[in-house]
Amino acid sequence: MFERKAFNQLLEWKEKYSQNYAAMLEGARRVGKSTIAEEFAKNYFKTYIKIDFANVKEEVLEVFKDIANLDVFFLRLQTVTGITLYKNESVIIFDEIQRQPLVRQAIKYLVADGRYKYIETGSLISIKKNVQDIVIPSEEYFIQVNPMDYEEFLLATGNNTFSLLRELYKTGKSVGEKTNRKLMRDFRIYMAVGGMPQAVDAYVSGKNFEEIDKIKRGILKLYEEDFYKIDKSGRLSKMYNSIPPQLSLNKKRFVISNATGKRTTLKDKEIFSELLDSKTVLISYNTTNPEISLSATADEDSYKMYLSDTGLFTTLLFNSADKLNTKIYAKLLSDKLDANLGYLYENVAAQMIIASGNKLFYHTWKKADMAHDYEIDFLLASKAKLVPIEVKSSAVNTHKSITEFCSKFSRKIYRQYLFSQKDVDSKEQLLYKPIYMLPFVLEEL
Repeated sequence: MFERKAFNQLLEWKEKYSQNYAAMLEGARRVGKSTIAEEFAKNYFKTYIKIDFANVKEEVLEVFKDIANLDVFFLRLQTVTGITLYKNESVIIFDEIQRQPLVRQAIKYLVADGRYKYIETGSLISIKKNVQDIVIPSEEYFIQVNPMDYEEFLLATGNNTFSLLRELYKTGKSVGEKTNRKLMRDFRIYMAVGGMPQAVDAYVSGKNFEEIDKIKRGILKLYEEDFYKIDKSGRLSKMYNSIPPQLSLNKKRFVISNATGKRTTLKDKEIFSELLDSKTVLISYNTTNPEISLSATADEDSYKMYLSDTGLFTTLLFNSADKLNTKIYAKLLSDKLDANLGYLYENVAAQMIIASGNKLFYHTWKKADMAHDYEIDFLLASKAKLVPIEVKSSAVNTHKSITEFCSKFSRKIYRQYLFSQKDVDSKEQLLYKPIYMLPFVLEEL
């Protein structure tokens, strides 16, 4: 099993909150929720029972039809699974809990009973049609499981440089041209493979990029199937597939009608909210007045969209051919992609910001000619001040937007950053950092 940060969050749950809450591992399909839950159960409990509601025997399902008498319920569950439960030393895992809403509703009573601990995992668990007929339990301790971040990826591949990178970052000194080139090559591998555990495992096992891409296409196909189960019109799938091309056009916001090809309806907006619930995408809101509060001034009708995993983004972006064009991966790894593919780096920056526990915001405003806009790619807040971030794939000499923003809000700026593939540098107050150092900046804010 790969080392995952959610494992530590589960440990905190067990030690501090498991008496009153079931742990809920929430996230998109194939991010590793089930594996994390089972490995944790093996390591920290005497015994465990795992019920996979996506593949459950009828005799097991029969047990859940009557849980009014918990003494009988637990006896029957142990009988059909052949596993003995021990008070305060056993955990029951409800995998893919969204498939059995009534079992999820029963969590309230199971937790209150206090005999055993409970871990739930769910994909698309917030979809209204899955919970509309039940009372959603308040006794759930949510743990968001994201695709593997860069630190987890490096550990999985046997690369132990992340802590060294952190120390190097703290010096504030340049990395050196040759070293930076090598570190950027490593980071581009992460961008190409992504953080879905199946894809990472294939890379670690020595599979080539054609094989890795096949795995990622399989994950995208699963998402497609999920989307069609929720929305048979295909609009949900079109919205998801539209994210890379809309970013490639450098649009200031995501436009639903551009994805569906029709005027946006109320139903489209409802479907879009279900896309957000799926955890397969990331949303960044345009904050209209950063002087007040990023959240308070976020425009809910003006937003940009990213994929939750940059590896899937890379595959979806070049998904026009039936057979993988391996030259795309070769160009990405050797930094020979077209300069206008900077939104790949923007997507990975969004993924790292979310992994750090922050929300995504950006800011646009009109230039003096009123015909064009300035735009700050990402906007964070720290120490009651603003932290504007610009992301570029290559050239760093042009940064008019962040310069104008910092002039406009000079008294509110804490720090300003430009992330690219270039080495550490600074020009006046603007701090230049290579993109692989973004996690350390986020740790400090």
